[in-house]
Amino acid sequence: MSMRIRIPVENDLPALAHLDAEAFPAEPYPFYVLRQFFDLYHDHLLVLADGDTLYGYIIATWPRNGVSWILSLGIAPDRQGQGLGRLLMAELLMQLRSERVHKVHLTVDPDNDRAVALYRHLGFTPIGDVHKDYFGPGEHRILMTLDLSDSTAPPPKTPPSAPSATVKSGRTGGPRPFW
Repeated sequence: MSMRIRIPVENDLPALAHLDAEAFPAEPYPFYVLRQFFDLYHDHLLVLADGDTLYGYIIATWPRNGVSWILSLGIAPDRQGQGLGRLLMAELLMQLRSERVHKVHLTVDPDNDRAVALYRHLGFTPIGDVHKDYFGPGEHRILMTLDLSDSTAPPPKTPPSAPSATVKSGRTGGPRPFW
């Protein structure tokens, strides 16, 4: 089977929890948080799957006043560096554009150079400097934004040469988005 991006079904939750624990071994979401994300943001939770095997996922909030937040982007460690994060981001950004979202925000660990490069390539720009202790002591983050109403923003499908995100030290976002 070939991989495809889809909305998960309830039976995917154990595999999603397993994938999250592999992608974020130091700080996986508890199962109940993933369950709540599934229930709350179901149409904004995408998985990259080959049959029942999940290789990546992305979660965004429902738009509020035309603004959405990317909460998490996770890729299986053995699939990182293959452009899967870029594919998930492109698909979600295309969906958000169709929903008339005009701004997308996310946070990223400042030490995650590949993820920062991916987001910059997709048109995200930093909001200020590194936000110290954003998620608690020692949990610094870069806040980034993408203006989807900007006609200069890159199209949702990016060229294959774009860098792909790997997760080495923290989530793209987190369970507590900055409103």
